[in-house]
Amino acid sequence: MKMRGLRSSSSLLVAAAALLLFSCFLATGDAANNGGGLRLGYYSASCPRAEDIVKEQVAQLYDKHGNTAVSWLRALFHDCMVGSCDASLLLDTSAAAGISEKSAPRSFGMRNFKYVDAIKAALERECPGTVSCADVLALAARDGAAALGGPRVAMRTGRRDSRASRYAEVGRDIPNHNDSVSAVLSRFAALGVDAEGAVALLGAHSVGRVHCFNLVGRLYPSVDAGMDPAYGAYLRGRCPTADAKEDTRDVAYARNDRATPMVLDNMYHKNLLARRGLLLVDQRLADDPRTAPFVARMAADNAYFHDRFAAALLTMSENNPLAADEGEVRRDCRFVNSA
Repeated sequence: MKMRGLRSSSSLLVAAAALLLFSCFLATGDAANNGGGLRLGYYSASCPRAEDIVKEQVAQLYDKHGNTAVSWLRALFHDCMVGSCDASLLLDTSAAAGISEKSAPRSFGMRNFKYVDAIKAALERECPGTVSCADVLALAARDGAAALGGPRVAMRTGRRDSRASRYAEVGRDIPNHNDSVSAVLSRFAALGVDAEGAVALLGAHSVGRVHCFNLVGRLYPSVDAGMDPAYGAYLRGRCPTADAKEDTRDVAYARNDRATPMVLDNMYHKNLLARRGLLLVDQRLADDPRTAPFVARMAADNAYFHDRFAAALLTMSENNPLAADEGEVRRDCRFVNSA
């Protein structure tokens, strides 16, 4: 009877140990897949109205300045592509932070940073020193995409803010307008975004505009042979000289999408199939066998585009979040906190 009891107890111990190991495995798997500690409703206790405040501010700013919604999306892209989604993009040049990423050539044309300050100020009034600037960027991009008719993204929060600019990394990490598809896919892959996701995220080029400085290489001395001739003639009208300056003061530009210029939809992909891609890197997506099938499918199905865009935006927004001891919650998004 004693032996039988011992065997039964041993069996229970083995089962309990196996169950514990299995539970640990599940917990580890969850941690690996939740963006390094990011979670839905991160501020539900510390600042319950945080996400509502961001949503309200984005709506108010969008009503007054529609292009702010486009700026939110581009800002999140530029922030997350360079090292981490840590609001390093927002830092001004200072002795503490270094040279601002906003002054890098690849940041040409970025604007509306003052409205990030407006959102942050509203949050500081409600919950001082609680909501990170990195989360402000992520939530503003989420709400901006929705304001533009795009999908609603279940954005997790809990990011920390960088204490230093990543200026030296911008030129390496932000794709250029005339990059190869291989280069672009490589950069997105570094964030965990596959080819399908890259084609979806570049669909953000459905909204906003491009400065002529980035277009004239396709228009002069002759229009790119891969471009629809009528579209080339239109763009030459928008950009009448090859001598376009890299200057945002009274600069010439062309809309990314003439049909629905302020709607985040699949017109971008339809335009690529019609040889009306604005940037060279865009048009190349329709020609490369690794990306062309996704371009065609998204052009045919806006719901599919929105679904893939939401998934890829979420993945990008969770790139390499800083641990608590690696970052801070800035009181002013433009400057690191004083010691």
